Amino acid sequence: MNGFSVTVKEIMNEFQLEELTGNKRLDEITITTSDVNRPGLQIAGYLDYFGTDRVQIVGTVETTYMEKMKPGERMKGLDDFFATGFPCMVVARNLPVFPEMIEVAKKYKIPVLRSGDITSRFLSALIRYLNVELAPRVSKHGVFVEIYGEGILILGESGVGKSETALELVKRGHRLIADDVVEVRKVSDKTLLGTAPDIIRHFIEIRGIGILDVKNLYGVGAVKVQEIVNLVIQLELWDENKSYDRLGLDDQYTDILEIRIPCLTIPVRPGRNLAIIAEIAAMNNRQKKMGYNAAQALNERMMREFKSNQA
Repeated sequence: MNGFSVTVKEIMNEFQLEELTGNKRLDEITITTSDVNRPGLQIAGYLDYFGTDRVQIVGTVETTYMEKMKPGERMKGLDDFFATGFPCMVVARNLPVFPEMIEVAKKYKIPVLRSGDITSRFLSALIRYLNVELAPRVSKHGVFVEIYGEGILILGESGVGKSETALELVKRGHRLIADDVVEVRKVSDKTLLGTAPDIIRHFIEIRGIGILDVKNLYGVGAVKVQEIVNLVIQLELWDENKSYDRLGLDDQYTDILEIRIPCLTIPVRPGRNLAIIAEIAAMNNRQKKMGYNAAQALNERMMREFKSNQA
């Protein structure tokens, strides 16, 4: 468990669920795992290896099974099941809820919610939502923008020009996701999702001007809530004594939450247009993912030319 949680009230609001038991503790009951369960076996009485921390989802199969049970048998099965103390139950497809279920839910103070969505669709949507909300995360001091569909995380020392680069990119038709603080979440073993804290979302700070609301200045098309982190660009002041990569034959990576992300170090000096460089970096990274590496293609061409001259 990573310490993050979601309340039943937040799930209810996110998916516009109907609460059926009058439970007043929706903002106190928390979910700490993205795993969910369809409790067919549990309703039938098999409770071994049952994860009591999971949201329970009831669909047509479970409802049809309970309809065939005798009232006393149904009451016993539901009472034993609810006694385990899981966070909440969601009934999908606007299916009818048995009186016995409402009775035992009130007895054990477990909320029963209802969704109009089909079971499989609601289940997958809930898992996606919980994966994001409960994901391990880290905050990065930088700027996060979407360029040609690529999520570009721009890092660097304070004052190096991150926000100015992001503003120029917005003017060129790209989208701002976060400025100053970027919240990076590990939503799977291979995927990082970047977003902005709610309080500073769509705002950007430009020294000498102050705080700007990018959404109001440039329209809703200039901002985005979240994006996958595809590339990290590290900005640093130009060091005359440092040797910078000029060919790009060797790919560089950085680790964020134990996931390797392609990384570029871009030296900053007067006259360099960082927005255009960021655009080219995004397109080149996308091209590499599609299987073409310009540096390798040039190197192979030179090697063929060299071998031809030697022959």
